[in-house]
Amino acid sequence: MSPINQSICFGCFHRGGVSPADVIREASRIGYKSVEMLPQEHWNKVHDHGMNIAIVVGHESLPDGLNKRENHDRIEEELLVNMDLAIAYHIPSLICFSGNFGGKSDEEGRDNTIEGFLRVSKAAEEKDITLCMELLNSKVNHPDYQCDRTDWGVEVCREVGSSHVKLLYDIYHMQIM
Repeated sequence: MSPINQSICFGCFHRGGVSPADVIREASRIGYKSVEMLPQEHWNKVHDHGMNIAIVVGHESLPDGLNKRENHDRIEEELLVNMDLAIAYHIPSLICFSGNFGGKSDEEGRDNTIEGFLRVSKAAEEKDITLCMELLNSKVNHPDYQCDRTDWGVEVCREVGSSHVKLLYDIYHMQIM
């Protein structure tokens, strides 16, 4: 039986004076296979230590996400650029965000999010990059975040209908909900 491939989330360890180089070096020494969500300036260091980058943020602004049509042009542009970077650095997945409710109903936010993903899902398929919409808790860390329930996220992914648009199911966030 092969060992479990584990990854660390960069931001959880890059704190308290621990340097990025120390985080990456120690993760490799311990036996982690990949690092997640680290700034681009550290990507080469991860590869230099024989690890992969599992996932990075695909577009700016967690609160202003795909559930707002006025963000679609910006997010599409950012995702297309970041898909090409992901290919260059062998990163298989990009994190996407629904955004905060901002007064929108579940239905309006869902429909807008689906529409936003449909603008980029074909490119993701062609480039073999998975877009992962993150489920986050809205009770503690991300008040007003729309994709805070599994059923809402599943419905978005089902309606987009792409093998390359999926959910990032964060156990920490979902156990709070």
